[in-house]
Amino acid sequence: MAQYFSYLKEMLVAFFSNLGKFFVTLFASPWNGELARPDSIRADFIQYANLFNNWSKLWGPVGWVFFGLFGLLFLCLLGGVIFLLVFLFKKYVKFCKREIQKDELRREVERLNYELYNAVQEKDKILNLKSTYLGLGNPADHKEDQEVIEEVASRFPKLVYVDHQYAGKDMTIPDIERLSLEELCNRFRAFAASKLHLYYKIEPIRQLFAGMATSKLIILEGISGTGKTSLAYALGKFITYDSAICPVQPSWKDRTELVGYYNEFTKKFNESEFLRALYTATYRYDMNVIVLDEMNLARIEYYFAEFLSILEMPNPDDWKIELIGTTVAGDPKHLEEGKLTIPQNVIFFGTANNDDSTFTISDKVYDRAMSLFFDDKGIPFDCEPTDSLNFPYAQLARLYDKAREEFPVSEGILQKFDELDSFVIKKFRLAFGNRILKQLKQFIPVYVGCGGTELDGLDFIFTNKILKKFQSLNIGFLKDELKELEGMLDKLYGKGTFKMAHNFIQTLIRMN
Repeated sequence: MAQYFSYLKEMLVAFFSNLGKFFVTLFASPWNGELARPDSIRADFIQYANLFNNWSKLWGPVGWVFFGLFGLLFLCLLGGVIFLLVFLFKKYVKFCKREIQKDELRREVERLNYELYNAVQEKDKILNLKSTYLGLGNPADHKEDQEVIEEVASRFPKLVYVDHQYAGKDMTIPDIERLSLEELCNRFRAFAASKLHLYYKIEPIRQLFAGMATSKLIILEGISGTGKTSLAYALGKFITYDSAICPVQPSWKDRTELVGYYNEFTKKFNESEFLRALYTATYRYDMNVIVLDEMNLARIEYYFAEFLSILEMPNPDDWKIELIGTTVAGDPKHLEEGKLTIPQNVIFFGTANNDDSTFTISDKVYDRAMSLFFDDKGIPFDCEPTDSLNFPYAQLARLYDKAREEFPVSEGILQKFDELDSFVIKKFRLAFGNRILKQLKQFIPVYVGCGGTELDGLDFIFTNKILKKFQSLNIGFLKDELKELEGMLDKLYGKGTFKMAHNFIQTLIRMN
């Protein structure tokens, strides 16, 4: 045992002596131009090993017991030191985190103080302008100051700015003489090709104008890169008033994402680009196109539900959306009791990609909209350079009414459609519904007025309004019934007709 304590004494003396030399070498030597040498550290460990080898032979059993006890104590001491270091490190991290949070709070307070300062400046500006205005007593000399007061004080700065933009302007647009729906379709197609290098077949153009006569919501769907957004863009260029493009975000869940919301803190309404475009249309007489780009990135029936319901009301005077509870002084001129009436000259377009990154468009949306499907790129063709047309929406509405008078759906077509309805109910348990019959009577006359045929118009309605519902059925067990449906179409309308319907049915059969 005595030999072990002698070993321990020499070991501790050697350890602390070497530790002192290490710190001297580490901190003092660099000032003298010397660097610590790794071989000296290696020599220290060789010294410890030699001491152990020399003394361990003399310890005896009791010495080895003490060696084990001191080894355990050393491990406990080492563990305690490591625990203390970890504990202190965590404390330091928490301290730093609190300091960072304090800095963030400090910056937030500074930002709020800055906003408060700006609000006070706006209030002082209003008071000064009002004082100047009242002191001189001549409103005509301070019209510009009054507009600044209204815009700054309004809860709707963007909409009030629209009021100022159109104040006193005559927006009347004269009719274009001898304009027809067929000419309108042909000119738009030629304009898109000659001016924008966008090439479309004539059928989608006819479907587009007839669709706008049937519903205020047009869905342009298909694979990416087939010209869906470009069609809406080209239409705005053609009517000489650019389409308003409003990208839809995947996070949209209610109507506030679409039109905005009232901020109780700032006492301002956060106006969206969609709302600004909709309000601007109340001042204009031409057609206004508002595009919801990638509209099925979010669920349409969530954020657009209110519009789907409002646009179904038979009386356009009831097409009102409520923005705020009550109207106060300084609010936009076209708000009535906090509500905005959707003008008739607005057409909503929605582009939709059919891929895994988007939501499926529900039957509720399809039933209320008119959808055009794009499955290929346009083929370039030659045409004469064609200019845009600036015409009032009222003239287009009259052309729609005229087409419904001149080309009503024939009784024979309606009777055969009833037979087709009965067949679909019997074989597939699907009914058409009154809404689709109403859309059929609105769409087909206009489609004929645009230069199409009655059967092609009926083919479009049947494919887009009826056959699309078949996608929710178990087609694997209905292949025979689908073939019977093809035979029924040939029997009622003749072979070589209903090309869209036949292609759609064949696609269903192949995919299942």
